[in-house]
Amino acid sequence: MAEHDRPERGERGGPPMGELIGEQTTLTVADLCRSCSVEAEMVEAMVEEGILEPVGQRRHHLYFHASSLRRTRVTLRLQQDLGVNLAGAALALELLERIAELEAKIPPDRQ
Repeated sequence: MAEHDRPERGERGGPPMGELIGEQTTLTVADLCRSCSVEAEMVEAMVEEGILEPVGQRRHHLYFHASSLRRTRVTLRLQQDLGVNLAGAALALELLERIAELEAKIPPDRQ
């Protein structure tokens, strides 16, 4: 692809602005850091706490599902807005996902 044909990238060099991320998209630690404005140490701490799960590793680089973006952003909001630590954020994420699963089982006419 010629240089002038490439989509514009975000200010911080992340994915092209306005680009949708599909479920099969994988992200690197650097992608998560740029997209969520966090340091690599925070991503590593989220992995250690079980908030993020790498889906692969190539040449010493971890890769994550696109859903890791949402989990990272929710964790950061919980920390910034409510002062929740990483262990609390992991629990909150687990409970939020369980609620979403249960709500998905409710027939639409009962919601």
